[in-house]
Amino acid sequence: MEKILIGKVVNAVGIKGELKVYNYSDSDEIYRITPELYMDDNLYQVENVRMQKHMVVLKLKGINDRNAAELAKGSEIFITENDLPELEEGVFYVRDLIGMSVAEENGNKLGTVTDVIQNTGQDLFEIKTNDNKQLLIPKVNEFVKNIDKDACCITVRLIDGLMDL
Repeated sequence: MEKILIGKVVNAVGIKGELKVYNYSDSDEIYRITPELYMDDNLYQVENVRMQKHMVVLKLKGINDRNAAELAKGSEIFITENDLPELEEGVFYVRDLIGMSVAEENGNKLGTVTDVIQNTGQDLFEIKTNDNKQLLIPKVNEFVKNIDKDACCITVRLIDGLMDL
């Protein structure tokens, strides 16, 4: 069973053992629909989830006061692979994209996806090219023509000069 990192405890909230969590997922919904979460290697039942500005506030069974919550600072929050919600057609988890090979439409193999950068206007595929360079390709229809999960391959169309940057 693989655990998937979805957040990190950054602080305690109040005196009843609530945890302020920095959310790594693109939605706070995963905290609401998952009845149990791992904090580091320990499994906890979720008692309550609420939002405080852009942070998730969790109340986990067994963490009942501020002292226990303070001890959890820095802990990572995980779900299991079975807890991942099904995605719509054409939508992928970043974890599924990393490691995919990348090739041009003509079959020329460019390299492998090493990361997906998501803090920009559009997602960027970070590619380690076959000659050990780094290439960033925007995940937009103009460049990304096909993502084949079964073949573990992304087909792209590059513009002139992109490989020269």
